[in-house]
Amino acid sequence: MTVSKHIATQAIHAGRINDEQFGSLATPLYQTSTFVFDNAMQGANRFAGEEAGFIYTRLGNPTTRQLEMRLAAMEGMEDAAATATGMGAVSGALLANLSAGDHLIASKAVYGCSYALMAHQLTKWGIEVTFVDMTNIDNIEASIQPSTKVIFLESPINPNLVVLDIESIGKLAKKHQLISIIDNTFLTPILQQPAQFGFDLIVHSATKYLNGHGDVVAGIICGSAEMISHIKLTVLKDIGATISPHDAWLILRGLKTLPIRVEQHCKSAQIVAEFLAQHPMVDKVHYPGLKEHQGYKFIGKQMKAAGGVIGFEIKGDIAEGTALINRMKLFSIAVSLGDAESLIQHPASMTHSPYSQEERLDAGISDTLIRISVGLEYVEDLIADLKQSLDQVSNSDQRVA
Repeated sequence: MTVSKHIATQAIHAGRINDEQFGSLATPLYQTSTFVFDNAMQGANRFAGEEAGFIYTRLGNPTTRQLEMRLAAMEGMEDAAATATGMGAVSGALLANLSAGDHLIASKAVYGCSYALMAHQLTKWGIEVTFVDMTNIDNIEASIQPSTKVIFLESPINPNLVVLDIESIGKLAKKHQLISIIDNTFLTPILQQPAQFGFDLIVHSATKYLNGHGDVVAGIICGSAEMISHIKLTVLKDIGATISPHDAWLILRGLKTLPIRVEQHCKSAQIVAEFLAQHPMVDKVHYPGLKEHQGYKFIGKQMKAAGGVIGFEIKGDIAEGTALINRMKLFSIAVSLGDAESLIQHPASMTHSPYSQEERLDAGISDTLIRISVGLEYVEDLIADLKQSLDQVSNSDQRVA
């Protein structure tokens, strides 16, 4: 069938493999570890790459393949590789393209485990890593060495929601013939498609918005057919960071509602951010949907909306921030994002704890920063929950005074 290029239709139909035997409407779940060959020669031919077909689920599976083709279509890429976790996607994209002696340029602020991989693991294998403030394109260009091979970034950045100019960074990477990799987890292909700006690889923690129901850990790498084949046949095959068919099936189900879920996440997050911005106990709100945010100018240019994640800092210290989190009644204290449930967490002690305090502050991640993922609950209930906790901070502060 011909699938519309509109992403809402792609989210339901792209990559679909028709069940010719039984006519199942829902994607069949091929919960099998291995596949039977007609004869020994067919098995040998498949291992040699001379005949198409499935061999072993670590190497490919029909359910997984539908997920890969659907995400590739939604990101405007040729192909995709599904991984066991979001970090499996980040690791696969980096390890397949870096060797001892190569140089990697990464954004100074990234997800904590991405930072740990680059700062603590890649360097052990002879890969040099430079973390730079990518809000200034000159910083990136000044860091390029003869051995530089890859640029890695997030936009918006987790957890301080800084928005990077991905059009300029994509052009810079092409100019210097560097492989460009971007983590698009926060916005999803619904709100941002980095392939339009020349990025070579797009990674996602599919655990988050793509699945949307908090019951899967998985990742996705999207790119050219050649690059994805290389990643699959080297890192993913040999390290084994491949997705289970059941998790792929759950994400396929989640993708069908991704466009309408993202729309509601964005609407509610905008209302919550505006509430936080006017509360007397909030010192700063990090949300690109607010006009005073440095990323606001990129909405309509490289991103369609600001997304469903908000960072904010309260007036006070870390103890008051902890107290605020502990008083929440509707928001769940949990890491992750993109679920139907609203979540709240403290990056400095949780998701970004692999950074030292000095490294975190240098990356713009303060001790008082709180990150929330706005879910699909009635937005006035979310505001009431935030208000009751913030008001208690305010009343406590007045009593002390």
